[in-house]
Amino acid sequence: MHWVGVAIRESVINAIKHGNRNDSSKRVFVEFGTSMGDVPELSIRVRDQGEGFDFRRDVDPRLPENLEKTNGRGMFLIRNFVDEVRYAHVAGKGTTVYLVKKLPRHPGRRASGG
Repeated sequence: MHWVGVAIRESVINAIKHGNRNDSSKRVFVEFGTSMGDVPELSIRVRDQGEGFDFRRDVDPRLPENLEKTNGRGMFLIRNFVDEVRYAHVAGKGTTVYLVKKLPRHPGRRASGG
């Protein structure tokens, strides 16, 4: 769950920095939900109030030309720490990032040991 937390924080940072452009009068909304179907899932929605950003831009920070860049890692991390990422932008209403993480059937069980 640690890495899901990292993905959520990165999504919120992107919403503040790139979506809302650091405008303190704009808000970021985070919603959580669960689905206990055949495959239990945790779903997270992060929505900003900004004009949007190019979420189709696919930057791989591992490429030589990107190694020294100070940005572009957030979306890469998000995609690697959750099972599904979707983006939606509505003009005048901001961008929403949808994250889905499949959960183990019995999340409370841990291996015994000392």
